[in-house]
Amino acid sequence: MEAIFWCCLAFGTLMAIVTLVFGDLLDGVSSWFDWLTIDGHHLIQPVVLAGGITVFGGAGLLLHRYSPMAAAGVYIASAALAAAIGAAMYFVYVRPMKASENSVGFSMHDLEGKRAEVLTSIPATGFGEVLVKIGAGHTNQIAESFDKEDVPSGTEVVIVRVRGEVVYVSRLD
Repeated sequence: MEAIFWCCLAFGTLMAIVTLVFGDLLDGVSSWFDWLTIDGHHLIQPVVLAGGITVFGGAGLLLHRYSPMAAAGVYIASAALAAAIGAAMYFVYVRPMKASENSVGFSMHDLEGKRAEVLTSIPATGFGEVLVKIGAGHTNQIAESFDKEDVPSGTEVVIVRVRGEVVYVSRLD
């Protein structure tokens, strides 16, 4: 019984040290393991899981040594403490940090359906330029008329389709 608790405590401590020392290096390597992502509830985050496992091990050791509980009670109490601390970590640390992330990165396909303003006139059979508001910033994109008609500068348009680096726009009516 103690061996399980010691293994869980050691695993969590090792994960904390590795993340602290090699965190930035591992962040770049993590893209290699995208196929290992956990698609489930947002509570299932690596930091929450590792923290819960660590708490399970530590609480199990303490309860086993210093409480009069039977083995089943120690496992149940340790699991309950691990779940409570893991949930607290998520709601106090992980969720607020996720909400504070702000990125200017976007995918070209995110532009479909967005409003834009024509900066450089778009001829019926040629290219122009539009300004699109994305998040907290703006981006200029090469544009072509979806309806094959002239679109003068200053016109409000909507992005109908994206192909490669070109957005196809139509007048906003």
